Amino acid sequence: MYFLSGWPKRVLCPLRSGERPFLIEPSTQRFYLALLSETQISIWFSRPSVLIVSYIESGKAATQFGFYQQAEWKPDDSMIAVAAANGYVLLFDIIGGSDDKYLYEPIYPKGSVRVKVTQGYKEEQCAPALTLEMKKPVDLEAPISCLQTLQEDLLVATADGYLHMLHWDGVSNGQRAVNLCTIPFSLDLQSSRGGPCLDLEGVHIQDIEYCATLDGFAVVFDDGRLGFITPTANRLSTDQLQGVWAADVSDGTCVAVNNKYRLMAFGCASGSVLVYMIDSSTGSMQLSHKLELTPKHYPDIWNKTGPVKMIRWSPDCSVAMVTWDCGGLSLWSVFGAHLICTLGEDFAYRSDGTKKDPLKIISMNWGVEGYHLWVIDSTDTAAVVPDGEEDDSKLQQSGILQFHFIKSALTVNPCTSNQEQVLLHGEDRLYLTCGDPTQAHSVFDKSSSRDSSSPLHRPPTPALLSQGLSTLLGHKHWQVVQIHSTYLETNWPIKFAAIDWSGQCVAVAGRRGFAHYSLYSRKWKLFGNVTQEQNMTVTGGLAWWNDFIVVACYNFIDRQEEMRFYLRSSNLDNAFASVTKLHADTLLLNVFRNVVILFRADCSICLYSIERKQDGPNPSASVELLQEVSMSRYIPHPGLVVSVTLTSVRTETGITLKAPQQACSAESILLNLAGQLIMLQRDRSGPQVREKDTPANQTKLLPFCPPVVLAQCVENVWTTCRSNRKKRHLMEALWLSCGEAGMKVWLPLFPRDHRKTHSFLSRRIMLPFHINIYPLTVLFEDALILGASNETMLFDGLGTHSSSSNSLESLESQFPFCTVERTSQIYLHHILRQLLVRNLGEQALMLAQSCASLPYFPHVLELMVHVVLEEEATSREPIPDPLLPTVAKFVTEFPLFLQTIVHCARKTEYALWNYLFAAVGNPKDLFEECLMAQDLDTAASYLIILQNMEVPAVSRQHATLLFNTALEQGKWDLCRHMIRFLKAIGSGEAETPPSTPTTQEPSSTGGFEFFRNRSISLSQSADSIAAGKFNLQKTLSMPSGPSSKGDRWCKESDSAENLYIDMMLWRHARHLLEQVRLRDLGCFSAQLGFELIGWLCRERTRVARVDNFVTALKCLHKDFLWPFPVIPACAISSPLKNGRCRQVLSSRLLKSQSADSLLNSDMDTTPPQATTANHSWIDGLGAVPRELDFDSSHGGPRTQEAFLSPLINKGEKVESVCLSVSLSISCAFLFLSVLSGEECSIGSATDLTETSSMVDGDWTMVDENFSTLSLSQSELEHISMELANKGPHKSQVQLRYLLHVFMEAGCLEWCVVIGLILRDASVIKQVVGFLDSPEVPSETVQSIRAGLIAVDLWASADCLGYKPFLNLIRPQLLKLMEVPVEQVQPEAFQPTGASKLSEPPLLPRAEDPRGAVVSGHPLPLEGSPGANARPLEDMPEEEEEEEETLEEGSYDCTLS
Repeated sequence: MYFLSGWPKRVLCPLRSGERPFLIEPSTQRFYLALLSETQISIWFSRPSVLIVSYIESGKAATQFGFYQQAEWKPDDSMIAVAAANGYVLLFDIIGGSDDKYLYEPIYPKGSVRVKVTQGYKEEQCAPALTLEMKKPVDLEAPISCLQTLQEDLLVATADGYLHMLHWDGVSNGQRAVNLCTIPFSLDLQSSRGGPCLDLEGVHIQDIEYCATLDGFAVVFDDGRLGFITPTANRLSTDQLQGVWAADVSDGTCVAVNNKYRLMAFGCASGSVLVYMIDSSTGSMQLSHKLELTPKHYPDIWNKTGPVKMIRWSPDCSVAMVTWDCGGLSLWSVFGAHLICTLGEDFAYRSDGTKKDPLKIISMNWGVEGYHLWVIDSTDTAAVVPDGEEDDSKLQQSGILQFHFIKSALTVNPCTSNQEQVLLHGEDRLYLTCGDPTQAHSVFDKSSSRDSSSPLHRPPTPALLSQGLSTLLGHKHWQVVQIHSTYLETNWPIKFAAIDWSGQCVAVAGRRGFAHYSLYSRKWKLFGNVTQEQNMTVTGGLAWWNDFIVVACYNFIDRQEEMRFYLRSSNLDNAFASVTKLHADTLLLNVFRNVVILFRADCSICLYSIERKQDGPNPSASVELLQEVSMSRYIPHPGLVVSVTLTSVRTETGITLKAPQQACSAESILLNLAGQLIMLQRDRSGPQVREKDTPANQTKLLPFCPPVVLAQCVENVWTTCRSNRKKRHLMEALWLSCGEAGMKVWLPLFPRDHRKTHSFLSRRIMLPFHINIYPLTVLFEDALILGASNETMLFDGLGTHSSSSNSLESLESQFPFCTVERTSQIYLHHILRQLLVRNLGEQALMLAQSCASLPYFPHVLELMVHVVLEEEATSREPIPDPLLPTVAKFVTEFPLFLQTIVHCARKTEYALWNYLFAAVGNPKDLFEECLMAQDLDTAASYLIILQNMEVPAVSRQHATLLFNTALEQGKWDLCRHMIRFLKAIGSGEAETPPSTPTTQEPSSTGGFEFFRNRSISLSQSADSIAAGKFNLQKTLSMPSGPSSKGDRWCKESDSAENLYIDMMLWRHARHLLEQVRLRDLGCFSAQLGFELIGWLCRERTRVARVDNFVTALKCLHKDFLWPFPVIPACAISSPLKNGRCRQVLSSRLLKSQSADSLLNSDMDTTPPQATTANHSWIDGLGAVPRELDFDSSHGGPRTQEAFLSPLINKGEKVESVCLSVSLSISCAFLFLSVLSGEECSIGSATDLTETSSMVDGDWTMVDENFSTLSLSQSELEHISMELANKGPHKSQVQLRYLLHVFMEAGCLEWCVVIGLILRDASVIKQVVGFLDSPEVPSETVQSIRAGLIAVDLWASADCLGYKPFLNLIRPQLLKLMEVPVEQVQPEAFQPTGASKLSEPPLLPRAEDPRGAVVSGHPLPLEGSPGANARPLEDMPEEEEEEEETLEEGSYDCTLS
């Protein structure tokens, strides 16, 4: 409504004086301000804020008249009356200068269009030169208590109990003095009019104000009683005055009258403000509401404010500003909604917590249009004249504080209330909430249905019309539009503002003319012809109809009231306007679909139909009068009508689900008459046959029924002309803002499923509810209210300047900086609750189901349960009919029931849980429902409830159920929490174990995070292993306990709780292994830190056996998305077969420009002599740093960039050769396909591959390498086929890790299966070598032998792609068949040909800026056994060995 903005500013008086001003009184139009001090009266201009003239009384006259006390302006601003202390009324004439005489005037550059074009143009932008002349003073012979102006008269109340009526020309009439004792006072006008009131003897009027719309005077007597005096005839005389007084009030201090709402606000000594209305039937004073601070919001000050000092209604009568004797300002809306108070929060306290002195106010008044509040404060902040001038040392420069306000456009232009944007305007800027144009929720389709005939001149994209709904909520920032300075300097102040349906166009109207702005072009449009602008003034408001601006204005040339339509897209000129002449002054204007409704000064309502005509180059609007409705019988004064609205809302039986089309027409007129909402419906009681016989446009001429009062104390009304079949409850409702009473909604009630409605069920129901914000607009479909609120920021450190005598606070440190923030609030839970209270559960269910798709609907249900629970569970008195069971039953109708209840419980005090679960059900049952519904997160929340409400045994039992389910579903975060939870239950300690981080950093492998959470235990030091000898005993004798280093779980590693948890983990691991779910087993181990190796050692001869190698191999293919190998058709004639081209390819690779970068020296295993002699491969694995992934430690690529690299096996045979290019697999594969001239599908090999980032250097390098390689097409085809036979890179990393785990645990059968799927001959060879050891059970040897035979048979029959690999490992298979198990010797386990896994891992190479791999010395691992390993460049013998071995073996393209 009204909001403070920024800091106040102080306007200093240019004249120094020893007197301080104590009264500020604005003129009727508020363009002039009168400042009164003891012997001086000054007239100021409001914009610019400058002093025009000052009148200083002579010493002799001051002695005769006494000091000045009060001032009052004549309504036409031509005179001012001043009351002096000795009973004199001094009348001053205000005489303007000649036409060319101005104190201040603007200077424009040469050639400016702003020149004097109309009479009086200049005085509207210049500060005029005025003079003050005193007329003959009037002596009333008694001290004057107050002054009040009437049209031609001045009412003066004196301390001797008389009311004097003076003519403004200064002639007093003896007949016009009335003694209060002769006025009959009663409680109402119907009481017997006996003799005069005797108790007014010796009582005089302390404050008086005239109310034009009530035609009477609100008075406060000096004994604190309140009254209202009304003249029974036009003349003010003894026998024609009658008074009513307010019962039980005796502490009145001041009064202010609201003419628009017919309210009288009386300030009291208690600090509260009593707002009275006059009962129209009895004439008595009835208390409407109170304005008072509440102890809830202002616990320190609410009863310490002192008496009310002053009340001031804003110029538009929508807010009241109150100040007290102790100081401070407080702002209320007309019906009591509290907006601002400076007695609390940042206004009252500094940033260090110390209390400020409140601002003590001597006098205050509103400026033009309510944009400013002028304040004279008592704080001594005036500028003192330097001491050099001794005589004038007491002279000082007094100042006025000016507070700046922003107000809602609804206060003066209520036609914007049927739109879904918030529009605020200050004196020079607009604040819009037009949302984020990128939101998908658009109403372009709805707006186009309203304007189907006008597709032209629309914004270019539908997204720009995205509407309030979800878009208005994204952020708290405003779209601030500065009003065009050229328009503002001539036509200040802005009176009206309106925004269109899309929220993209806004129009403003000032003193003359109007201007409009487009958000998508960021441009203002002003009248090109200034004369046209200055010849019209907007009187009845602005509105938008599609892309036309509708203006109700007065034409100065023709002296005629008009309604004009200006097209937004054309130039702003009367040539493009459609003009309709009106017969009476227009006070209000509104638009409903294609109908304009006008309220006129003769209390009549006119309806006009508008039609868009495309009859020329520019479209125009054709206007036709539809209907006139006279309201003079019901409206006592036209100024009382706050708003007029046309709506489709009606109460008839037509509002059923069968007839939504009737809701589209203009059915009713809504009038806000001084806060009373009056409805006029169309009268359909007559014969309806004519609707079929007459044209469609004639049906709107149905007469209106007599008005019905819908509600009292209404500030704003919202309705919509859109329709939505799915949300008819909300779209066809009427929304009312009622001040302190909150909001009301007039909701339609529909019969369900087309059933016949009950005769006793009303068609609509009025539901009240309270909200925490001041509503500015309603979003109908989104069930939201949008508003605004003041926020404050402290800047204590600014501008504190101290003088020698006193330290003065600057305004910046004395007041916080005020901003306006957007707010929103959900209201659906209030309405649902009200319907349930009234046993309308079916309607509540229909309404809730229509809104179930809203993103905050779960929050709505939760709020409803929470509010009812808080109220009923904390009630001191027993509740006869509790609502909570009904609400609980209602919430069960929705799938979110379980989450709603548990979220509500966890946000509520524990003491209320029993009451809650007595209504909704046992938490154990709800927990089991969650488990059955697989909603584990909600079940975990119920577990916390159970822990507090049940014994530990019950919690443990339910936690175990949840833990097992979470393990099965792979919810690892929940599993970690459940482990902590079970430990906390078991330990019985108050504190819970440290929280496990719920978010995981992305792993560098993209696979299992085994280096972060590894718990590999070694039973002896690596140094004790003999040089060059592999100790299998160490591998096969892992500790059998699952958590030998139990600090993973708890310091007491052997406690029962740990054992309990470990048993569940072992059981789950056994279950996964039995089902051949190795991928899940790896995830389980990595995520929960499960000691997989230790557990596998214990289970080596039990569950870790492989019963069926073929089934296990198939399961791994499926689990890891690994393609079965295929043999290409060209494989028989491939030049790469049996390694015939190996030497050529390898030598070309070595001779290329980037030979060093293409050779990945980290790739494969090193021979024993290349490593330090006394270390084994297990020790190297145990010391891998966490930053390395497993694959890169074995020469493979990082996840971010997959390499195709030559795998050179140093000391053995070359097992595989690849191209090394810094490309992701996908890029490389596509690149190879292009080179070979064929189209190939990438296949599953690249499905899960991450794409690397490409820099220019990479492409350069690839280009150079390929230019030197010049591979043949058949070679490339073979490489492509081999790539296609590989699975995703991530799967390969995971398989390599599992291979490492199984190898370290001694599960040789699984090593064989993984070696088969990876087609890694070195793994098979290593395992077969291990089988010679006596520690390997004979069952394992026989199982591996039988398994490999089964795989060979299966490959021959079903999967020929495995045959080349099986042929490759045939020597190992034959060895396995030949060697009897009993003859195997331990000495046979010498790693003469080490495998991939038997090398110490080396760090990946660094890269140079070009993207190529830089060859250099590999960095040794910190503390790793391989720290003394020699770099590749120091081993020339190895390279010779490699070239010799290139000819042996068959080609295999391995992706590591």
